[in-house]
Amino acid sequence: MARQSISFTKPNDEWLKAQLENQEYSSKSELINDLIRQARKQQAQIDWIRAKLDKSERSGFTESTKEQILNQSKSSFNG
Repeated sequence: MARQSISFTKPNDEWLKAQLENQEYSSKSELINDLIRQARKQQAQIDWIRAKLDKSERSGFTESTKEQILNQSKSSFNG
């Protein structure tokens, strides 16, 4: 695993310490890695939505109702 040295602002460092005191995480490294994993997952979801929107914009208009579109979206997202 790559070792890094980073600095935090005082409010961010205090927040990190509070998370450790609450025993949510055993170390700052574990917490930072979890935050990065969450950010990567969120970015993947944003990219997926952006791709769907781009595809939709290119495909033109639809005759589907809002409910049909919502159901299709839910089924492909959960699929």
